[in-house]
Amino acid sequence: MKRGDSMGILFNPGNDSYAKDRNYKIYIDKTMLLSFLNEAIGTPGNCIAVSHARRFGKSHAAGMIDAYYSLGCDSTQLFEGTKIASDPDYKKYMNKYNVIHLDISSFWDDYKENIIEKIVEYIYGDLQEAFGDFFDSTKKLSFALMSIYKKNKIPFVIIIDEWDCIIRNSEDKELVHQYLQFLHSLFKSEESKGFLALAYITGILPIKKIKDESALNNFEEYTMIKSKPITEYYGFTEDEVRGLCKEYGMDFESTKAWYNGYLIDGKHMYNPNSVSMAMRRQEFDSYWRNTSSFASINTFITMNYAGLKDDIITMLSGGKVMVDTESFQNDLSEIYSKDDALTALIHLGYLAYDEDLLSAYIPNFEVAKAFQTALKTGSWIEISKSISKCDELLMATITGKEEKVAELIELAHDTYTSVLKYNDENSLSCVLTMAYFTAPAYYNVIREMPAGKGFADFVFIPRVNAGSRPAMIVELKYNKSADTAIKQIKEKKYQGALLGYQGKILLVGINYDVNGEKKKQHTCVIEEYIS
Repeated sequence: MKRGDSMGILFNPGNDSYAKDRNYKIYIDKTMLLSFLNEAIGTPGNCIAVSHARRFGKSHAAGMIDAYYSLGCDSTQLFEGTKIASDPDYKKYMNKYNVIHLDISSFWDDYKENIIEKIVEYIYGDLQEAFGDFFDSTKKLSFALMSIYKKNKIPFVIIIDEWDCIIRNSEDKELVHQYLQFLHSLFKSEESKGFLALAYITGILPIKKIKDESALNNFEEYTMIKSKPITEYYGFTEDEVRGLCKEYGMDFESTKAWYNGYLIDGKHMYNPNSVSMAMRRQEFDSYWRNTSSFASINTFITMNYAGLKDDIITMLSGGKVMVDTESFQNDLSEIYSKDDALTALIHLGYLAYDEDLLSAYIPNFEVAKAFQTALKTGSWIEISKSISKCDELLMATITGKEEKVAELIELAHDTYTSVLKYNDENSLSCVLTMAYFTAPAYYNVIREMPAGKGFADFVFIPRVNAGSRPAMIVELKYNKSADTAIKQIKEKKYQGALLGYQGKILLVGINYDVNGEKKKQHTCVIEEYIS
């Protein structure tokens, strides 16, 4: 890596990164984050740490911050017409600071053994080029920055992307300690109180909890669990996604099913990368595809903690599970309980968190697909085998193959019976959710939908991409008969759940019967609704 390479240090960077975002076909204005940061400059709250899942807009925000504060460019035209341009203090802070921007992950790739030394070397190289006459490279970095500040009275904004890369990837405790001390010198030393206008660091994990380490305890933290008041500046809000769907002619409800679900401080947030890809390609798909994602999921869901497997199945079947997020040490190598494993998945973006219910859940169909793929490559062989039959079950139902439907639901029952207490209609409902695991790609699947004179157990409403697939009303029975289920649909007029629907509607009755020998048996009856 050569000094000045855009993958490493950038001293007083230009605005190229933000210009690319600004000129991109899909641009959502998040510039009011800058107003929040402006209020923090020169205050005790001027150190900001943002830990969000990958592809949630952290790096995009860092590029915007470069463009706004850096002396290395004039960004007036770029910010014209943006929300921040109407802020009374807009010009007061624009392009007025010396900016240092580090990407720790790029250093880690090249310099694992002497990474801190190399970081300092690259900073000194850029500073020597800019301030050769009065820059003293024999001093430690914080003193060097302070001496520059004393001479030109221009404070520093320091941005660190992937700040937690060393914490996440190194098993060398001494290296981690040295790195934290380096950050302490930059952000909490006496010198930094003079030269530091603003510190903005981003990572995947919140700041690591280390006994007797105070390197970063002066940072205000914003995470996947709590990020008020800047929640809306990372990810896409529901209103923003609704606007994109209208602009690009994409179905909002389908977009919602695929990419919604993250509930942060009461706000519904969408993965911006996935939404942008869906809009641009005009196709709903899982755009969160990389091997490390599946490996991360497997690492945590296969841990041998009591109750963890039960909780994973509950969430895969659409439920929520309580989780204590406080004990997590913010270190993926220090997982000591089921709660730690689930909390790690929340911070990585593979689970969402409902603060009101103190519960974790799988946020959307895209993430559910990531779990599905992870299970195929992991040790949950039987569950993977059952999930692999989901598409076959859906097609068997659509084409009216009653015996095949009963057979595949029996397979799902045998798979999940060790986890679920399979003795009532609610348990059957959970199994059905797992059995039709892939149905949300084509259907809005609603459980316990108010309809007619009661509640339909399941209603499958076709999405715009469902083609000729019919709508379906599914009624479940326990120790009765599938015919009884069909009769109940007709008597209680559950087809009212699809009032105004013009396409084909199937009525599906499923019964689970336990005879005297405790032999499990499912039966199914499928009829086309005739109005």
